[in-house]
This record gives sequence, C-alpha cells and structure tokens, in this order.
Amino acid sequence: MPKYLFRANLTAEGMKGTLAEGGTSRRDTLKKLAEGLGGQLEGFYYAFGDTDAYVILDLPDNVTAGAVATTVGESGTVSVSTTVLIEPEEMDQIAAKKVDYRPPGA
Repeated sequence: MPKYLFRANLTAEGMKGTLAEGGTSRRDTLKKLAEGLGGQLEGFYYAFGDTDAYVILDLPDNVTAGAVATTVGESGTVSVSTTVLIEPEEMDQIAAKKVDYRPPGA
C-alpha cells in the first residue's frame, strides 16, 4: 500500500484545540481516519521547527491521500503538504525502468 508523508502546520486555533484535547487525541483521530479509508497510521510525531506535526499514513491510492489532505486543510485549523514516499524496492524498479527521452535543445 502506498505511503504518504503529511506535514502539518497548525494555526493558532488549531494549536489551541490540540492543547485542549491533548496530543494523543489528534493521533487517535488520524488513526481512525486512516482505518476508515482502508489504510493505517504508521507514524505520528510533533516537532519543533518549520513543521508542527509529521504523519505517515498507508493509504490505498493518491485519490484517497488527496481527499485526506483537502479535507484536513479545509478545516482552517491546519495547513497540510503531502509527499508520496517511495520504498527502496520501488527505487530499484525506477532505476531499472528505461525511458526514451530527449532533453530540450538536444
């Protein structure tokens, strides 16, 4: 199942809600969300720095991941960016895949 890294930044309102409910409540909410979509929560971490939380979800496909990102983002309490994660075995397949390509101007 594809893996997705979601980077979340909370607004002031989102931080207030997180502090009121507790950090584990957010993790539990995302675990339930992923399982309801046929996936699972692999990891959930809060962080210092540019990003408030990192979430890794196993989800069925890009459409499902997009639905998660847009639904969470439209709440107005968090902004989300999503990265598709590639397994080492997939990287082997990528390296073996031959692509016929001509660079611009060549």
